[in-house]
Amino acid sequence: MIALLDYGAGNVRSVHKALETAGGKVSLVSSPDGMRDAAAVVLPGVGAFDDCVSAMARQELLEGIREFIDTGRPFLGICVGYQVLFERSEEFNSCTKGLGVFEGSVVRFSDNGIKVPQIGWNQVNVLKPECPILKGIEPGSYFYFVHSYFPRPVDKNIVVTRTTYGESFASAVWRDNVFATQFHPEKSQKLGLQLLRNFVALT
Repeated sequence: MIALLDYGAGNVRSVHKALETAGGKVSLVSSPDGMRDAAAVVLPGVGAFDDCVSAMARQELLEGIREFIDTGRPFLGICVGYQVLFERSEEFNSCTKGLGVFEGSVVRFSDNGIKVPQIGWNQVNVLKPECPILKGIEPGSYFYFVHSYFPRPVDKNIVVTRTTYGESFASAVWRDNVFATQFHPEKSQKLGLQLLRNFVALT
């Protein structure tokens, strides 16, 4: 069973449907207990960093996520669910701490003439095709993005795809059992489903 975390602020419905289409057996989970016997966990996200962290804190999900990741079972963060894996965010001058799974901050796109937020399709440059969730995904493939901020990892070795929107940024990361994407695989049609199938195959 894949535990899909429902903290009241995530893009739960479309992620749930996409995971099932990709072959996963999915259960909505809103407490740490629901993660304990899960084969994998998915953390979706839309909206603001602080709102996401605060909602998860109220449901005691933050420590549950850390404990689950320590088990070595697969974990996938999507969009804001990717960003909260880092230490902090510049969004709204946030003082809220992220999960700190990865070192680094979440920063805003530079003001260099681009439209912010980035909304729509963009290419990903695959840096590490050996990443299990990128199997069958060619460099230059298009995925769907909706965001104004993105993580800037301290450890460049975790970056598996990069995307350019005014500047180059880490659009997906991977370390051990933890995977995370700034783009939305559930909104990325055929290739998004391929990525989710790859994730489901790890369970």
